[in-house]
Amino acid sequence: MRVWISILLLALASFSFSLQAKEAAPLAQDEAVEKRMVAISSELRCLVCQNESLSGSNAELANDLRREIRTLISDGKSDNDIMDFMVSRYGDFVRYRPPLKGTTLLLWFGPALLFIGGLVALVLYLRRRNLAIRDTPLSAKEQQQAEHLLNVKVSGK
Repeated sequence: MRVWISILLLALASFSFSLQAKEAAPLAQDEAVEKRMVAISSELRCLVCQNESLSGSNAELANDLRREIRTLISDGKSDNDIMDFMVSRYGDFVRYRPPLKGTTLLLWFGPALLFIGGLVALVLYLRRRNLAIRDTPLSAKEQQQAEHLLNVKVSGK
C-alpha cells in the first residue's frame, strides 16, 4: 500500500514540475503584459467609480476594460494605440489627464474660472455690505432712547 502511495505522490510531483516548466516562458511574457496593462490602466479613469484609476477599481466594467487592454497588448498594439482606442470608445473623460483641445477647455480651466467667479462675487458682496452698514450717528431722539434703556438696566439692579 505504501508503495502505491509513494508512486502516486512521485507521479503527481513530476506532473507538477512539468506544468511549472511549461508555464515559465509564458509567465515572463504575462508579467510584461501585466506591467504594461497596469501602467496604461493607471492613466485611465474607471467609468463606474470615476474617482479611481482603472487599475485600482474593482468594478465589473473595470475588469472588462483591463481584460480588453490585455488583449490589445497581446495583439501587439502600442500604448498610444490603446489610449486612442479607449478615447474613441469612451471619450476624453476616460483619461485622467485629457489633452488640451477645444472640447476639454472647460475641464482644464473650469475650476479656475469658478474660483475667480466666486472670489469676485465675494468681494462685491462685502463691498455692498460695508456700504449698507455705514456708521451713522444717532439722532437726538435715538440717543435719548438709548440712555433711557441704559438707565433702566442700571437702576433695575
